Amino acid sequence: MEATGGLETALASALAAAGVPVAVVNPRQVRDYAKACGRLAKTDRIDALILAAFAQAIRPQVRILKDEETQALAALLARRRQLIDMRVQEKLRLDRAEVVQRTSLKEHIAWLDERIAALDIDLTHRLRTSEVWREKDDLLQAIPGVGKVTRMTLLAELSELGKLNRKEIAALAGLAPFNRDSAKHRGERVIWGGRAQVRQMLYMAALSATRSNPPIREFYQRLCAQGKPKKVALTACMRKLLTVINAVVKNNTPWCASGLDLQHSC
Repeated sequence: MEATGGLETALASALAAAGVPVAVVNPRQVRDYAKACGRLAKTDRIDALILAAFAQAIRPQVRILKDEETQALAALLARRRQLIDMRVQEKLRLDRAEVVQRTSLKEHIAWLDERIAALDIDLTHRLRTSEVWREKDDLLQAIPGVGKVTRMTLLAELSELGKLNRKEIAALAGLAPFNRDSAKHRGERVIWGGRAQVRQMLYMAALSATRSNPPIREFYQRLCAQGKPKKVALTACMRKLLTVINAVVKNNTPWCASGLDLQHSC
């Protein structure tokens, strides 16, 4: 089945619980497959036929679904993002609101602040009362630049953390560079796809790490000194930071700056 922004979760979980293998795939991949087959029309019936043909031809990997506890954590994080987005919108409205609107906007912003704070308490409680999560959280917390929300997002949205090699985990997060070469032309390397929420959190973590994490800061400065654009250097830091996080969880060993090899990019 196609990913639908979370609407597929209940059905996928029910099928998995019934012993039916489930593969949740990127809709863009299915659409590209349909175009490659010359099927440009789009209806529910055609979509079902294309999905069946895609599954038979491509054989997408069956992914083990998250347990209920992890799904609950992911749902609470999604709700937190919604509330934060609402608060941002209300603050933008407040800047240009009429006088008669300001009281209502301020009250709503205060309410949103309270709900976000309450959610943070709930999320922290869930994290610290889970033996498995608590151990991983302690490991991640020691890495400079990796904040609370980043840790929660990684644990909820990247359950494969510590189970894959550095290239595989980078691909899942959409941080693996892809070649764009043709004949003698060497195109720019680009990143694409992956789990957007994880990538967004790693972006903020990398920004922080370039200031607070000495090895990552030195790595970033070296890339900039080599003439790399700052955006490219920061993306490399995101990938490097994820590699470090993955290694810490995989080896179950605390972060140690002196033990990092940052001589090569990920």
